[in-house]
Amino acid sequence: MAKLQGAKYRGSIHDFPDFDPNQDAEALYTAMKGFGSDKEAILELITTRSNRQRQEVCQSYKSLYGKDLIADLKYELTGKFERLIVGLMRPLAYSDAKEIKDAISGIGTDEKCLIEILASRTNEQMHQLVAAYKDAYERDLEADIIGDTSGHFQKMLVVLLQGTREEDDVVSEDLVQQDVQDLYEAGELKWGTDEAQFIYILGNRSKQHLRLVFDEYLKTTGKPVEASIRGELSGDFEKLMLAVVKCIRSTSEYFAERLFKAMKGLGTRDNTLIRIMVSRSELDMLDIREIFRTKYEKSLYSMIKNDTSGEYKQALLKLCGGDDDAAGQFFPEAAQVAYQMWELSAVARVELKGTVRPAEDFNPDADAKALRKAMKGLGTDEDTIIDIITHRSNAQRQQIRQTFKSHFGRDLMADLKSEISGDLARLILGLMMPPAHYDAKQLKKAMEGAGTDEKTLIEILATRNNAEIRAINEAYKEDYHKSLEDALSSDTSGHFRRILISLATGNREEGGENRDQAREDAQVAAEILEIADTPSGDKTSLETRFMTVLCTRSYPHLRRVFQEFIKMTNYDVEHTIKKEMSGDVRDAFVAIVQSVKNKSLFFADKLYKSMKGAGTDEKTLTRIMVSRSENDLLNIRREFIEKYDKSLHQAIEGDTSGDFKKALLVLCGGED
Repeated sequence: MAKLQGAKYRGSIHDFPDFDPNQDAEALYTAMKGFGSDKEAILELITTRSNRQRQEVCQSYKSLYGKDLIADLKYELTGKFERLIVGLMRPLAYSDAKEIKDAISGIGTDEKCLIEILASRTNEQMHQLVAAYKDAYERDLEADIIGDTSGHFQKMLVVLLQGTREEDDVVSEDLVQQDVQDLYEAGELKWGTDEAQFIYILGNRSKQHLRLVFDEYLKTTGKPVEASIRGELSGDFEKLMLAVVKCIRSTSEYFAERLFKAMKGLGTRDNTLIRIMVSRSELDMLDIREIFRTKYEKSLYSMIKNDTSGEYKQALLKLCGGDDDAAGQFFPEAAQVAYQMWELSAVARVELKGTVRPAEDFNPDADAKALRKAMKGLGTDEDTIIDIITHRSNAQRQQIRQTFKSHFGRDLMADLKSEISGDLARLILGLMMPPAHYDAKQLKKAMEGAGTDEKTLIEILATRNNAEIRAINEAYKEDYHKSLEDALSSDTSGHFRRILISLATGNREEGGENRDQAREDAQVAAEILEIADTPSGDKTSLETRFMTVLCTRSYPHLRRVFQEFIKMTNYDVEHTIKKEMSGDVRDAFVAIVQSVKNKSLFFADKLYKSMKGAGTDEKTLTRIMVSRSENDLLNIRREFIEKYDKSLHQAIEGDTSGDFKKALLVLCGGED
């Protein structure tokens, strides 16, 4: 996300009106005088003054009382609240200097702290930091970092420390192409990696230039630069370079992600939380808040409120500056950033890659014999079954089935069914079916018996392309002697049924975007979602038009509709649907929107949810791993690690067991 030119002030803390430093100094002195201290008065005063004003209060305090305000605050306060308040009292450069000093003092180094600060600061902030460190500790920051780190990690930190990144007006089209080529040759095309090229280009080029390099890298290589960094680099150096890339793309998004990770799961990383809330409160906290809400579907304010307590919580909430409770609504500047992000996503064409590819030197005869041997006699050789079936493409598995029948006069599927059981059987048998027949079976199972599995119906019908949908229709008719449309009609009802049947026809337009039509479609969405003034026309006709837009327009066109929706309403269409609609209709529309935005991320989210918390949803896990393994599982893996900070491989490893786990890990295709 590019920073807008001439953007307004985006901090949450402003200069306090009618500011009087002497009066504030007196109020703080009174709050700390006598037995105990008035913590509420301290937090109220300090969190409502800008950093510049706090420095004036410090000077007035010393003039009036001959005492050091920070020393008195340290004496009166304790724990996390003390750390937060004292952090606010230091100028930003001195606060950064203290954090870095703490990170490299004593036994061990806090590399995450070093990465966060040095990857995110501007040239000017870096120069101020170096000077503040020298002033506060009478030591050279570069020398201290060299003494405490090593290797390529150290080299990149030293490059960043110089604060010599080119300014954003330095962009050259020829140099963009050259940098893409140099990065590609230094990593993907090289035996080993030329780390110096990565350090030079990522450490010195302007942010605007590097954004163009990243876009061009994706077009040229079919993968984002982050994927190459993960594949070529390792350890702290890899983490540092990924942080640099994230900050170049959007510093605010980098910090939103850091804040989320500081509070998710058990326990809170308070040092990280404090450091970011202090350092960004007068820079880009409003953008961080907006990105946080858009990305994690909850406000930063609510997460802080639920994750912290006492005066510490109250002070953090003050720094946050407000609760973004109108889900999906953008601040005006953030809406423009979101719009630009859509522009970029529409340009980027990521090559879809599966993890399972056709086996070389494929011999169906040998495979059929090996499978027969694995199932013959007492006991079953599950390892051989897993090894053969997970390492063959679906087309090759169909050849094995045919060869098995020709050789032994037996049905391979029936033999597998009688020899293996449970989750492994569901997975292996799923892999042995042609994709359209597998999807048809999943839809049939979702509709049979008492109750309907609406989530499965939505997942399949909202994400398959026209050719896949038509193949599913044929397979359903062939296998169950009934049309898919008739089955959906008898098992669902109302608007939900209409949506599913519309998707099941496989008649989505396949052209590009039409800007005039996109504006009309965005207007329909705004009216039905009750953001725009609804005309006196028939609401039922509006609902039909909205369903037609989402179910029949092409993906490139819908991307443009979502952009126009942001421009028109200042809202995000996905969040608005979640807020204004309910039940299965809402879930179906949200799935369509997510699939249009980023289908791989949609599946990554579903995989994560199938394995998080108590118990595992093995059916969903199996269905996605089977259906996406030859389609886009490599892309899903990348989205998974990007969003959840753990690899899909790690999640499967920790959440499944036995032969089922073995087979899933082969399909996963490797550790990121």
